[in-house]
Amino acid sequence: MGMFTSINIAATGMSVERLRTDVISNNIANASTTRTPEGGAFKKAMVVLEPVASEHPTWRMPFVNDDQDNGPGKGVRVKSITKDTSQGRMVYDPSHPDAIKSGPNAGYVEYPNVNIVNEMVDLISASRAYEANSTVIQGAKDMFGSALDIGRS
Repeated sequence: MGMFTSINIAATGMSVERLRTDVISNNIANASTTRTPEGGAFKKAMVVLEPVASEHPTWRMPFVNDDQDNGPGKGVRVKSITKDTSQGRMVYDPSHPDAIKSGPNAGYVEYPNVNIVNEMVDLISASRAYEANSTVIQGAKDMFGSALDIGRS
């Protein structure tokens, strides 16, 4: 592992957590949007992450006897941003301009499938993960500074 590997890994974590924060903020902002350009109510977006695996790891996990890639990897990246296609809550309001006009759900309005409480919990989780990655970078910087101080004396 190189000297800056821990900083690079933490930086990938910070970038995806920032994106998660942006997506969650967009979900919260559209929690009552009943009409979108695509038609219908707003659908919650979710960030799907995947590891950035090392092709040739130099370190293997101890006590594991297999030939799988057990290296530490090189961080995390966004695999995709997907829409939750589940139906939102239906509220009977025939006077609403977006109410369903005919069929068994006539008079009902579909609201977004965004649960504000869950979104706030996810937002706190993303914020804490961002802080943790920031702490890793600060710790690495402190270690590099200490190593330079030892080298000077």
